[in-house]
Amino acid sequence: MADIKELAEQLVGLTIQEASELANYLEEEYDIKPASAGVAVAAPGAAGGDGAGGEEKTEFDVVLTGVSGNKIAVIKEVRSITGLGLKEAKAVVDEAPSPVKEAVSREEADELKAQLEEAGGEVELK
Repeated sequence: MADIKELAEQLVGLTIQEASELANYLEEEYDIKPASAGVAVAAPGAAGGDGAGGEEKTEFDVVLTGVSGNKIAVIKEVRSITGLGLKEAKAVVDEAPSPVKEAVSREEADELKAQLEEAGGEVELK
């Protein structure tokens, strides 16, 4: 039982990047895909202190903030981006604002934003 508690503490302590790397590893090595796009993590900057403003941001979160067009098209786009099932993708859309993809490069974030907006979604990069 102590091993399970230790493992749980390690998982809770993961940064967004480490959680993303873990998800990628599990998917590549064991074909295990996350059941939900949202990952319970501390807010960015919560552990960073006063947040030095001089650094350029290199990782972005793509957040679906709403749907202004065809909801079904947005659900399909979320499914293609995340690999989620229909029910999980629908939940992401219904529970907006919801993260669709976290810790991606600027280029990928812009591409995903364009895809979601074309389908009728309202998207914000954080």
